[in-house]
Amino acid sequence: MAKYSSKINKIRTFALSLIFIGFIVMYVGIYFRTSPLIMTIFMILGLLFVIASTVVYFWIGMLSTKTIQVKCPNCGKPTKMLGRVDMCMHCREPLTLDQNLVGKEFDEKYNKKSYNK
Repeated sequence: MAKYSSKINKIRTFALSLIFIGFIVMYVGIYFRTSPLIMTIFMILGLLFVIASTVVYFWIGMLSTKTIQVKCPNCGKPTKMLGRVDMCMHCREPLTLDQNLVGKEFDEKYNKKSYNK
């Protein structure tokens, strides 16, 4: 069985990884101190990764304000849902607001527009 997590948490993890990738690229640039041009290119690339992370964090923050907040039936904590099906951010309980999907096996394909069942 595949390991699922909340869509909001996936996007936040992606943004955090962009920050670390940016720092790693900048540190690689330090090894080229003898060539200022190559070092500058690596520093600018690293900075672009950090800026991209900031954009993703801003985007998910704006998206998070528009999500539906539900109370998880398993742990009782409030969690935010994106799409027809999602996981609880705290206990990974499958959640849905679509009555046609209640009782069915959790699958992320239910969120795709091309899924017509």
